[in-house]
Amino acid sequence: MLLLEGKGLTKHFGGLTAVFNVDLHINQGEIVGLIGPNGAGKTTLFNLLSGAYPLSAGTTWFKGKNISSLKPNQICRQGIARTFQLIKLFGNMTVFENVLLGSFFGVSESVPKPDAMRKALEWLDFVGLSEAAATPAEDLTLANQKRLEVARGLATRPELLLLDELMAGLNPAEISEAMKLVTRIRDKGITVFMIEHVMKAIMDISDRIIVLHFGTKIAEGTPKEIGADEKVIEVYLGV
Repeated sequence: MLLLEGKGLTKHFGGLTAVFNVDLHINQGEIVGLIGPNGAGKTTLFNLLSGAYPLSAGTTWFKGKNISSLKPNQICRQGIARTFQLIKLFGNMTVFENVLLGSFFGVSESVPKPDAMRKALEWLDFVGLSEAAATPAEDLTLANQKRLEVARGLATRPELLLLDELMAGLNPAEISEAMKLVTRIRDKGITVFMIEHVMKAIMDISDRIIVLHFGTKIAEGTPKEIGADEKVIEVYLGV
């Protein structure tokens, strides 16, 4: 089933075009990778899809509904959650409190506190942070801060999760665990669209990969197809 679709997605910042005329689609149950050189427009595209930036042109549909003009909180409540390239946690709050916010925030109807607390604990256990529930978020390691941001996103009950460089800065063992986590998220029935520079990870777990260069889509296909694409090799993989 088609979950997310974008047509002609474009973003101008004054005279700079960060994303230009990008068409994309995400099917339910996929893990889709988004790659490209630094400055290719990957995070800007995520900001457009999540409502953080207004579109200069183009249209986005989620489950057949036009969400192009919705604000981030409205898009979250439609069923799209995200993490950030630069981690955005409430550092002075505990790990549990960070996820509890997601449990309360992610749905439009009022959530009873016991239910929200139960779901927050379930997601903390899912990402492996239940023993750190009382720890201030700012005291976690980088890898665990990234896991916490994922748990907070999952607590909003998304159907689509946008992951922005989940594996950046992690060591090989942490990358391996992060790859397993992404697969487990998909196994939970949550579709994943992820930006990543760790090529082994993106090639190993993605069903399909989209490649951006200077804000435009230059290729799309299976990992095998992308790995053999001469243009992609020239502008990205061969560097």
